[in-house]
Amino acid sequence: MEERAHILVIDDDDRLRELLRRFLSESGFRVSDAASAADARHLLQSIAFDLLIIDVMMPGQDGVSFLSELRPQNDVPALFLTALAETENRIDGLEAGADDYIGKPFEPRELILRIKRILARQPQKSDDKSISFGAFSFEIESGRLLASGMPLHITSAERDLLTTFAKAPNETLSRDDLQTRLDGRMEGRSIDVAIARLRRKLEDDPKKPIYLLTIRGAGWSLRTGPVTGSLSS
Repeated sequence: MEERAHILVIDDDDRLRELLRRFLSESGFRVSDAASAADARHLLQSIAFDLLIIDVMMPGQDGVSFLSELRPQNDVPALFLTALAETENRIDGLEAGADDYIGKPFEPRELILRIKRILARQPQKSDDKSISFGAFSFEIESGRLLASGMPLHITSAERDLLTTFAKAPNETLSRDDLQTRLDGRMEGRSIDVAIARLRRKLEDDPKKPIYLLTIRGAGWSLRTGPVTGSLSS
C-alpha cells in the first residue's frame, strides 16, 4: 500500500489546528502540528514531511519569514493559510517559496483539492525528455530542475512556467501565450513574479539574464543556445 503523505500544520490557533488535524486525518493523510515557527523548526529537524500548511499571521515569527528562512535548506512544498486578502500579501507568500495559498475562511474540500494538486505536481525521478541550458537540466515530464546534476527546488508555479518555456525553447512567448498554455492557472502579476523568482535561481545576475530573456515588446524566451545581442532587460 502506498505510504500516506505526511502533512505538518503550523498555526497558533489551537482550535483550527485540531480541526485541520481531524479533517486531514479523515481524508487519508498523516498529520502533525506545531503552534509556532519555532516548534515547526524543531519537528523539521527529525521528520521529512510531504507538505507544510502554514498560517501567515502568527505571534513571534510570521509564516512568510519562516518559509523564507527554511527554503535554502528544505524544499518541502508549502501552502499558506491567510486571512489577508490583499494581492501584495499573496505575492509575498509566493515570493517566499509557497506553492499555493488559500484564504480564511476556506471550504475544507477546496483545501484538500489544493493539497492533492500540489502533491501530484511534485517531481519524481524519471528518464523523461530533458532540456539543457548552461549548467542546468530540466526534465519536462517530471518537472525536475537540476543544477550541475543536483536537484534545485522550484515551486509548482515556477515548475509550470518553466515547463511551458521548455516545450518551446528559443521561442518568444507573450503574456497571452503563457496564460493560454497554462490554461489560466497563472496570469497577470503572477507571471511576472514567477519569472523573477526563476531568474534568481537560474541567472548569475538576474538583472542581466542570459537564459530567461525579456524580448522587449514581445514577451520572454528561454534560450538554450549561444546568446548574442542585447535582447534582455
